[in-house]
Formats: sequence, structure tokens, C-alpha cells
Amino acid sequence: MQDVPQLVAQARAGRPRAVARLISLVEGASPQLREVMAALAPLAGRAYVVGLTGSPGVGKSTATSALVTAYRKAGKRVGVLAVDPSSPFSGGALLGDRVRMSEHASDPGVYIRSMASRGHLGGLAWAAPQAIRVLDAAGCDVVLVETVGVGQSEVEIAAQADTCVVLLAPGMGDGIQAAKAGILEIGDVYVVNKADREGADATARELNHMLGLGEARAPGDWRPPIVRTVAARGEGVDEVVAALDKHRAWLEEHDELTARRTRRAAREVETIAVTALRERIGDLHGDRRLGSLAERVVAGELDVYAAADTLVAGVTGVSRRGG
Repeated sequence: MQDVPQLVAQARAGRPRAVARLISLVEGASPQLREVMAALAPLAGRAYVVGLTGSPGVGKSTATSALVTAYRKAGKRVGVLAVDPSSPFSGGALLGDRVRMSEHASDPGVYIRSMASRGHLGGLAWAAPQAIRVLDAAGCDVVLVETVGVGQSEVEIAAQADTCVVLLAPGMGDGIQAAKAGILEIGDVYVVNKADREGADATARELNHMLGLGEARAPGDWRPPIVRTVAARGEGVDEVVAALDKHRAWLEEHDELTARRTRRAAREVETIAVTALRERIGDLHGDRRLGSLAERVVAGELDVYAAADTLVAGVTGVSRRGG
């Protein structure tokens, strides 16, 4: 058993090993997870969470590394949560982001953690929200969350970030991808990376056109900017940081930052509650109550919704029909 109060104190003091242990408790769904979250609750809420998403190959890791450099120059502590795809066979992940961000490995003001998605849809590991909270409580000013890059399921990052950055690159069919993947609905800042390549102007122009065709915005609403970068050379990165700062200011001015974080917390609470309920129902497999309900459905005595309501009432003690 870990000494949670001591780990939290050490994480607050900037000790990376303590941060790593706390995130490991989160990833492993440790029996001490509730104690960890209770200890972190009053300490979190200060970090600004930036999500980076986009199709594979657009340069998310390179852009993330460039942003780390920019924020460190500004004197900010930075946490990076890089989610890599899991192997469908072993459940392991390549975790290559640490290799691509090796230049920051010796910087005590940067904490980089790779997490396996473990098959979770949406480009994020299931434990990501709580891992973000660990980095937040550990004193990070900015937490960068880089997603798997799996295409159309990328939209989940919008639920976890204060500001969502969508990266595109010329010559990768991202215009078509933008139209069908829903990323026009989640981006707060759009970055056309690898802008030194042929077709960058066309990509930016097409993206601007598609944004113009999106939902109507009232005066004063946030209008996502399009920034061109060559992240590998650090070009345009300062402009991205400026766009992020401007979006944060807009969120705070319109009371949207707290609203976003409240919605985020609500989804997390709901997910935990539904997971707990699913586990309790899962324990009924082989239980006579479930088998009896199934038999009544087959016999035509109950419809599946009525049977489900009966099962939920039996597990929770609460009837949807008020009985």
C-alpha cells in the first residue's frame, strides 16, 4: 500500500517519481484510487488543459514538443499526457512520444507521461481525466494532452480540454476528413502544420471555407483562428501560443471556462457512476434473477425495457417507474 498523503506532498514538491506513482495508481484502478482523488480534489483546478488532436502523421508530437519549449521559455511548468494506441493482442503501446520529446526529458519543469489507450474509443485512455488531475495538482501550469490520432473518434478530446487544438497537414486528405469527422465542431484553434509543403495554402483556404459554412456565430462568439506552422523548425509556434492565450482570455471573459470544467466534471461523475452500476449488474451473470427475467422475455411475459427496469431496480433499489 502506498502512503498517499506522502506521495501527494512529494508530487507537489515537483518529484517526478511521486507523480509517476500517483498516475500508476490511477491507470491500475488501485483500491487506493478514491483516497488519491480525495487528496487531490482541493489541489487541482489551476492548470490550463490544452488538447491536441488530428489525423496520424500531421505532426502532433512535434507540435506538442514545440509548445513545451515555448511554455518553458515563459517560465511555466508543463505536463504532457501522450496517449498512444494499444496493441489489440498484448494491450501494450508503442509509447513513442517520449522518444520524440526526449529533448525535454532532463528538464525538471516538464513531466511527460505516455499512456496506452487500452482500446478505449475517442483517442483517450479511460484514466486520462484523473491523470490530468494528478498533473494539475502536482503544480503544472499547463497540461498538454496529445491523443492517439485515430481519425473520426478524435472528438472526445473536446470533453477533456479547456482549449482544443486541431492539427491538419497538406496533402493528407484532411479537408475531406474535416468534413466528416466532426472536427469542425470541436476545434478552438486550427493549425495547418508542415506549412512549408505544397498545398498548405489550399488546405488553409479550404478549412476557412468549411468553418464559414459551419453553424452561425453571434457577435462576440469565439471564431477559431487558423495558424500555419512548421513545428519541426519552431515556426509559427509563438502564434499558436498567442491564439491559446487569446482563447483562454475569451473563455474567462464569458464565464465559459468554469462552464466547460463543470461539464467535464459532470461527464466524469456520470462515467464513474455508470461503470459502477455496470459492474454491479455484471455480477449478476449467472444469478437467478437475470436468468428469470430473460426467460420471461423469451416467453413474451416482459418486454426487454421492462425487464431492464426490473433489473436496475433490483440492483439500485430505485425504480424508473416510481414504484
